[in-house]
Amino acid sequence: MDLIDVVLLGIVEGLTEFLPVSSTGHLILAGELLGFTGEGSVAFKIAIQLGAILAVLVAYQRRFRLVIGGLFRRDERAWHFTRNIAIGFLPAMAIGVVAYDAIRAAMQTPIIVAVALIVGGVAILVIERTVRKVTVSEVETMPLKTAGAIGIVQCLAMLPGVSRSGATIMGALLMGVERRAAAEFSFFLAVPTMAAATVYALYKDRALLSFDDLGSIGIGLSVAFVVALAVVKAFVAVVGRYGFAPFAWYRIVVGSAALIWLLAR
Repeated sequence: MDLIDVVLLGIVEGLTEFLPVSSTGHLILAGELLGFTGEGSVAFKIAIQLGAILAVLVAYQRRFRLVIGGLFRRDERAWHFTRNIAIGFLPAMAIGVVAYDAIRAAMQTPIIVAVALIVGGVAILVIERTVRKVTVSEVETMPLKTAGAIGIVQCLAMLPGVSRSGATIMGALLMGVERRAAAEFSFFLAVPTMAAATVYALYKDRALLSFDDLGSIGIGLSVAFVVALAVVKAFVAVVGRYGFAPFAWYRIVVGSAALIWLLAR
């Protein structure tokens, strides 16, 4: 794979992983434009997402240190934080293992991405205009059933183009979680979810990967890490000021353009 293409895909991943616009969908469409498709491309597109996850660990390192220290001190808030992330992760872990082959097939069908981008954009606009009451303002105070329900909603993002962050954030808003807390829970939930997805994808596709492929993955995830590190905190600030509507309209425009292009070629 060409180095420039690897870097470009790393940039796309870093820019879109934490925005409600579907990083996987963007990687699939970018792969179509660059001619990077086929069996071997799936593991690459999943694996470089690990770079963005590492960016969360760095950006929120103080939060994670406090949680780890709190676990040793048996601090109730630290235990609630860890419990909520674990419960939110379990549905994706279970369904991801069972449905991996179906997910692979969907990732090689770009027209699904285009349609999902449009539908997801409309859904975000509707949810933004209907959700008003806030009952949860922190990840640590989130009820167990809410964390579990958000985890189930996250599974919708196994369909490329839906957006993992978009599904979890919108699901959280519908359940009364405040915007900032919803975004942060989505970030934290991404750590075990995407780490597990990367390891599983590399294991399942190990026969398709060469030494050069692993080198490309290393470069791609490094680029994604640097870009995502700049995006993750900025996203929370943008959402706090403008909401999610700009991302919804972006999804609709990109999805419509992609659909026209895919149907016309």
